[in-house]
Amino acid sequence: MAQRITIDPITRIEGHLRIDVEVDQGLVTKAWSSGQMWRGIEVILQGRDPRDAWAFTQRICGVCTTVHALASVRCVENALGLEIPMNAQYLRNLVMSLHALQDHIVHFYVLSALDWVDVVSALQADPVKTAALASSLSEWPGNSAKRFKAVQAQVQGIVDSGQLGPFANGYWGHPAMKLPPEANLMAVAHYLEALDYQRKASQALAIISGKNPHIQNVVVGGVTTALNPDSSTALNMERLYWIKQLTEEVRGFIQQVYLPDVAAVGALYADWLPYGAGVTNYLAVPDMVLDTKATKFDLPGGTIVDGDLSTVTSISSFNDAAFRDGVAENISRAWYKGDWTRHPYEEDTVPNYSEFDAEGRYSWLKAPRFNGRPMQVGPLAQLLVGYAQGHPEIIRNVDQALALVGSVAGVKLGPGILHSTLGRHVARAVRASMLADLALKHWQLLVDNIGRGDLDIFEPPVFPKGEQRGFGFHEAPRGALSHWIVIQDGKIKNYQCVVPSTWNAGPRDENDQPGPYEASLVGNPIADAEKPLEVLRTIHSFDPCIACAVHLLDPEGRETIRVKAV
Repeated sequence: MAQRITIDPITRIEGHLRIDVEVDQGLVTKAWSSGQMWRGIEVILQGRDPRDAWAFTQRICGVCTTVHALASVRCVENALGLEIPMNAQYLRNLVMSLHALQDHIVHFYVLSALDWVDVVSALQADPVKTAALASSLSEWPGNSAKRFKAVQAQVQGIVDSGQLGPFANGYWGHPAMKLPPEANLMAVAHYLEALDYQRKASQALAIISGKNPHIQNVVVGGVTTALNPDSSTALNMERLYWIKQLTEEVRGFIQQVYLPDVAAVGALYADWLPYGAGVTNYLAVPDMVLDTKATKFDLPGGTIVDGDLSTVTSISSFNDAAFRDGVAENISRAWYKGDWTRHPYEEDTVPNYSEFDAEGRYSWLKAPRFNGRPMQVGPLAQLLVGYAQGHPEIIRNVDQALALVGSVAGVKLGPGILHSTLGRHVARAVRASMLADLALKHWQLLVDNIGRGDLDIFEPPVFPKGEQRGFGFHEAPRGALSHWIVIQDGKIKNYQCVVPSTWNAGPRDENDQPGPYEASLVGNPIADAEKPLEVLRTIHSFDPCIACAVHLLDPEGRETIRVKAV
């Protein structure tokens, strides 16, 4: 007999997410993904100056801050046909890559590794054998028996205190936890190191952007990061080399610790490779811009349908008509007034809350579709699109990662295994490794341009009378993000954000097509219905950010909180 399991809220994510699953004979047969808050940023923006939108949209989330700033200024620039200076592109590329490096490290170690790593089991590990395992994966200098013994003592102290802190409420001893004690100890040690290296990425980002989160240097028309090699108050060579040093340190951790750890988890949980594919239509947008017109990129974009790499298409520029015309959102299963599928330019955002109804409306998230299809977005989408397009760096990095996983597992693996829960983790680690290299490449491009005497960072926008429409996209850490704006006489008439976690976590549509979260859970094993660890594994592999997809609402209209600006 089928059993219904509700997990509310899903923890170790950003925002409030409810997942319901039906389980029959130990397998998930149906799932529902429900965003539990309303996002009202579009309503807040109506009537405002388009140049201010980036500052408001950044506040959608305290994690995904830079991404909304970038998508917002790009959508206004697109509406105006505004071309920004090359230095502004390079600086934005550095902002994009440094934020993603910090985000990807935090996602694996802090938000999802504890789905696979049994922290308590690390107490039974042999530090010498742990060092041997770690050394077989990389030459990271921290992989010593002395270091692992010290970490083991730290964990023992935490356990003896009875206060597990960040390790509280884990499913320790769960039958689905299968790593040997040495692998668990290695992962815990690297978890502690990850906290420091994600900080270094944030520090480098703050040097460019003034602060993090909620960067201060992005504006419609370029950036406000003054460039002057001889000034102590601008981004000078001393600060640039400080950024480079921090980025190199972060790259070392990603390529010698993060990527090998993901490969080890993937290999040691090889039985999980068949699970979690779900929707195998993929959408990615190009980024890391290489020209002022935004027609050349270091990261590719495009689509794949039904997991068939031969169906790949390309998104070629910031003005791509196929992308512009292909996006729509449906609200038939969401808590909004109406029952429509509309292009973002034509949407409204009118809340209409009712109780959770699995056969009716059950989420604050809309259901984005691309040419009528649900699409999975994220690092996996971008790597598969690039792989199918023959992108040399993506092919090289993906093949190397699969070879590393295969060497630990003792099998030969192809890109097909990436259509899975573990595949999303491998893809994110590979993307992080590539972005570390690209951050340093674009750092050098910026320095070379400054060396040629080009210090230009801004092109003033001009707002004509009448209506202008524009869209801006960005390949954020969680996938394809797009902002859509309608400007009337210099003011915002309509604004819509179609975010990665709406693509992935959205509900069914009018044709009952499930979203990627819902589809990916079907077929997952559940060993213990009281401890549905396997549900968390697959949902966490998408790196949910529900704050980006929804915002706070009291359905009774009561004041929830009042903030005084001083």
